[in-house]
Amino acid sequence: MIAISAVWIIVLLLGGGIALNRTMTSLVENNFDTQLNNNLTALIASAEIQPGGEIWLIRPMGDQRFLEPNSGLYYQISPAGEPVSIENTAVLPSRSLWDQTLELRESPEDEVLYFNSQQFQGSPLRIAQRDAILPGSDTRWTFAVASSRNDIDAQIDRVQRILVISFVILGLGLMVLVVLQSYVGLRPLRRIEAAIQHIRTSGSNRVTDPLPLEVQPLVQELNMLLEHSERQAEEARTHAGNLAHALKTPLTVVNNAATAHAPDLADTVIREARTMRRHVDHHLARARAVGRRAVGHAQTPVRESVEAVRRAVERLYPDVRFDIDGSKEARVSIERQDLDEIVGNLIENAAKYGGGSVFVTIDAEPEDRRCVIWVEDDGMGIPEEKRIEIFDRGARLDTGKPGTGLGLAIVRDVAEIYGGSVDLAESEDLGGLLVRLSLPRS
Repeated sequence: MIAISAVWIIVLLLGGGIALNRTMTSLVENNFDTQLNNNLTALIASAEIQPGGEIWLIRPMGDQRFLEPNSGLYYQISPAGEPVSIENTAVLPSRSLWDQTLELRESPEDEVLYFNSQQFQGSPLRIAQRDAILPGSDTRWTFAVASSRNDIDAQIDRVQRILVISFVILGLGLMVLVVLQSYVGLRPLRRIEAAIQHIRTSGSNRVTDPLPLEVQPLVQELNMLLEHSERQAEEARTHAGNLAHALKTPLTVVNNAATAHAPDLADTVIREARTMRRHVDHHLARARAVGRRAVGHAQTPVRESVEAVRRAVERLYPDVRFDIDGSKEARVSIERQDLDEIVGNLIENAAKYGGGSVFVTIDAEPEDRRCVIWVEDDGMGIPEEKRIEIFDRGARLDTGKPGTGLGLAIVRDVAEIYGGSVDLAESEDLGGLLVRLSLPRS
């Protein structure tokens, strides 16, 4: 910030200084030329042709320097277009020229010509000349007034020196201002750094220090990130605790059976191993969903996932009829693997426990801010009083068919991880179970 500001300040000051220097120099030169023009006008007005054809001044010029030799202010009247020399009697020089003459140029018609001259060693001149024809004469005369540039150059040098000093002071002042502004403006970030360090060392979980309004959005986002991290940590702790608790009982049973040398030890180990396997599968599904959710927001097309699941389930249940209807454009904010898993559990359950027909409706409630997926079957359904406990891990109503009792539990947990929900109802069209899966739209 300071480097960019410094470069920009230097560029602007240089540009402004050059423009102002040219303007001030032009004003000084214009004022100088105005004085020369006034003297030139007075010289033309004072000139008159004598009866002998010679030119003369009917009144002397008002500035005394025209009479002092080498005073720095001169005039000269000479025939236009003719060589000028001190011996030429037609030339009328000022006394200040003494034994010198002005070297002039060809004048534009009826215009004043201004130019610089170095003909006098050590004394640069500024000359104004103009041609004019006086009454009573057919000769075109060149009138010239010259003045030393020492005064104007001194004025320009003084103006430039003042400009340089002023702009250097202004630039230094602006640089100090930029440094102070950067220091003061970035101070809230240093305070945030101190607040984060305080969180790390004190065990606090929020930034509560009063900070300027400009950084409040950053503080809010930081607090939300801390809250999110805290929630994830709590989920991990709960997840680990649940898994440990779920494995504790089967391990105790196996250990007691092994210690007692029970005759049915093999059957006990197999049974409890299945139980532990169910718990491990369930918690692994949750862990995968949590990990993929932390990566970013996915955009998964629902129709593609449902079609892929239908093709897989059809191989397991070839006698079941599957119907899919609804939106083909619906997308949900959930990873494709997780959507396949929860939709696969619902469709497989409908095929397994239904009467032979499964109907899937995508985006069944398009006016809802979430994408709602209905999975219906024509089976026996689930009594209303059992629709909550069926989501518990290992809960099964039909124990005559193979299964782990984890399908709906996994569906519920994965959906909730992504901010969705799942609930059960009775299908009005097929008469069996209606599972309503609600997921956030992309």
